[in-house]
Formats: sequence, C-alpha cells, structure tokens
Amino acid sequence: MNARRAFLEVVHVVQDILGIIAPHPPVMVAAVGGTDADVTRASAAALEHAATLLREFDPETVVIMSPHSPAIRDAFVIDTAPRTTGTLAQFGAPDVRIDTTTDVVFARELLAELARAGIPALDRAQAPGLESGVLDHGVLVPMSFLDPDGRWPLVNISLSWLSYEEHRALGTCIAAVAKTLGRRIAFIASGDCSHRLKRGAPAGFSPRAVEFDQLLIDAITRGDFESLMHVDPDLVEAAGECGLRSFVTLGGVIPDATTRVLAYEGPWGVGYLTTIAANGPLFDRLMTPSFGTKGGTAGAEESEIVSLARRTIETYVRERRVIQATAPSGLLATRAGAFVSLHRHHDLRGCIGTTAPTSDSLAQEVIHNAIQAATGDPRFPELAPDELADLEISVDVLHEPEPCTFEDLDPARFGVIVTADWRRGLLLPDLEGVDTAEQQVAIAKRKAGISPGEKVHLERFLVDRYL
Repeated sequence: MNARRAFLEVVHVVQDILGIIAPHPPVMVAAVGGTDADVTRASAAALEHAATLLREFDPETVVIMSPHSPAIRDAFVIDTAPRTTGTLAQFGAPDVRIDTTTDVVFARELLAELARAGIPALDRAQAPGLESGVLDHGVLVPMSFLDPDGRWPLVNISLSWLSYEEHRALGTCIAAVAKTLGRRIAFIASGDCSHRLKRGAPAGFSPRAVEFDQLLIDAITRGDFESLMHVDPDLVEAAGECGLRSFVTLGGVIPDATTRVLAYEGPWGVGYLTTIAANGPLFDRLMTPSFGTKGGTAGAEESEIVSLARRTIETYVRERRVIQATAPSGLLATRAGAFVSLHRHHDLRGCIGTTAPTSDSLAQEVIHNAIQAATGDPRFPELAPDELADLEISVDVLHEPEPCTFEDLDPARFGVIVTADWRRGLLLPDLEGVDTAEQQVAIAKRKAGISPGEKVHLERFLVDRYL
C-alpha cells in the first residue's frame, strides 16, 4: 500500500472545527444586487446567522475553498502570500473589499502535509500566472458576510480535478495540520448547487437539476458527506454544479459532522445552500446558546429575539397593538418553529409555540407566539400591565424533529414530541424537575390527553434557547 492510499484510510481525531457551506452569488451582496439582492434574502440571512456563530466560535484561522480561485487540473493550489486582498469591482462594487493576512505557517504546513501524504499540491505564490494574494468572488462574497473586516487570517485553497477521494483526503490533511499546530479553525466550503434548475438559467436547463440538489440537501442534512463522493457522474454533469468538491472536502475536515441546513433557495436557476457543520459537542454548544427555564428580565441585557418578544408583549398588553416585523435580518429572517416561555418569580406564567414554521419569518413567528403566550395560554389569565416589570422571557427556536426510540431521549439535551393518532404533545428540553426520559414522556403524554399505557410515536428535537 503506497503512502497516498494509506493516508486516505487514516482515522480522524475528534477536534473542534466549525464548518460552513456558503453560496457565493455576487448579486446577494446589496452593493452589487441592489433591490435584486432581495431575491436571495434567505441566503443572506442564513449567512448572517452563520457569521454570528463564527464570531462566537472565534477561530484563529479561516480556511476557505473556492471553486473560482485559480486552479490546475492535477493538483491542489494553496496560497502562501503574506497578505491577500480583493474587491467586487468587476461586479460594480469596488467598495466591497476584503484585505487580510494569510496564516502562512498553516498554509506551508498544509503543503508539507499533502506532500507527506502523496497528494499533489502547489504553492500559488510560486506560480506567477496564478495571481497569488488575489481573492476571487467565491471567497469575497461569503467573507463579506462572515468576516467583512478581515478579522481572522485566511488560508485560500483552490479545488482541482483530482478524485473526490483526494478532496476528502485534503480535508483530512487540513484537520491534521490544525491539530499539529494547535489551531482552532473554521473551514468555509464555498460553492453553489445546480446551475440548471430553471429554463433560461445562465447554464441552461436540465430536468435532473432538482434531483441533484435534493440528493445533496438530503445527504448533508444527515451529515453523510461520504456519500457525496459516489453521486452518479451523469447526474453531476447534468446539474452543472460548482460546489460538490468543496462540500466533499468539508466532509474530510469534519468526518463526524452534525449539520443544520440554514437555507436553500433556487432563484435564477441556481441552487444556493447555507449549512453549519461541526462535531456533536461543538454543534450543541454553538446552536444552543444557553439553557434554563427562566429568561431575561425587563431592563437586563438580553438577546435580540427575546427583546423582540418583550416589545411585542409590552405593546400588546398596554396598547392592544401588534408590532410589525419590519425587514428582519439574520436569525430573525429565517423560518423555524419557536416557543415563547414566560415566568414570574421563577413560576411559569405562559408558554405557547409552534413545532414548525407557520410564518414567513422567525420574527413573525415570535411576535405571534409571544402574544399567545401572554394572552392565550388556557392555563393562565391574560397577562396584566402590572406584571410586565418582572416578567422573565425565553425563546426556544426548534430544530427539525427526528424519529427516535425511548433510549435515544435525553431530557437535558432533547425536547420530545409524543403522538397517538391525532393527539400530539410536546415538552421542551432542560426543564426544572424533569430529570428522566420517563418523566419527560409522561408529562408530554398528559399534555396531549394520552393515557399512560398508550403506545406513542416518539420524536426528539434540539432547541436554540435565547434569554
């Protein structure tokens, strides 16, 4: 067995690396697209959400792979230029500019690691024709959302026409270098999905484009990046994609990834996918900001989403007026089910929510559910104005539920949904006094009017809890 094949079979050591799949249409940037940028609003909002997570993770180095960086067919290209810069001037936005340093130590060590593994790689700084130190739009567009100020050093990598197995092995090398250098890194897989979703799309139309994008989304939702190496080549060709190799590489960087698709949309015939990936413990830490049954109190520092719930409740209780969700951005522009929980003096005062999105944005979802929690919870009278001053509020944003067995439940981490015929009960995770799966299921059954002995279908879900 040669060194190259042996390296492809290496077993990874689990470490904290944040992965982001990022689309890169220039029109998504407001300075380029103007009002047309609204068409990709979901993707822009998802990238803003990803930027929040990236800031919380605070990497020491950002490694990015772009399908539009100068490439050669039979080797990966790594840029070791000390500084790297670029603008969107060719798209009419010269003021959109990224100017940052390169993590030269990481880039050079990656070249050495690839050489040891027998994987062809080239130093872009040693090839004058490849314009070392220049960023393309596959880097500039996502980084204009994720790190517009050039806060973190970059390592810019070009994909190649080497095999998918070698792209995954490149990811293995990236993770190995991060471990060797003790670097906390984020890996950005820049790339778009099919370019042939609609008639009149710039790359033409293929009836199989939708099939490709659905396969891609299903695999990434499962965290099954390995299967992306085995997609039917005819389907890949029909799709006209530009991101598959970047996504396969991400699977090598984080082989045990837990993922969450933040957005997918297909305007103009091109599929744009935004996804977060990390190992389980890191994913849980980033996607579940805090736990607890109580929330923020009036006058205290609290998250944007809780502030929205508080403004909603105070305005409605005092004025009987519903505030408007005007041009929500970031997390509030995404769609998700959400529960608004109210407490006073540590006692529950109302809790109403939705298990799946029912509104056009999370902001609208929170506004509706906040009013219902304050005035429509049948267990409590309507909230009075004199109760607002010491009202504690938390908002739980739900992940997609997944079927599970009783053994899969963990009431500290997962919420539960129990279903018997038309009756359905839900209980949020990490509630005071709910310490076992037996207690959790029993309470959810009781809420749904399901008797203790009845069989139920179980689902579990994660939440992002905001205080």
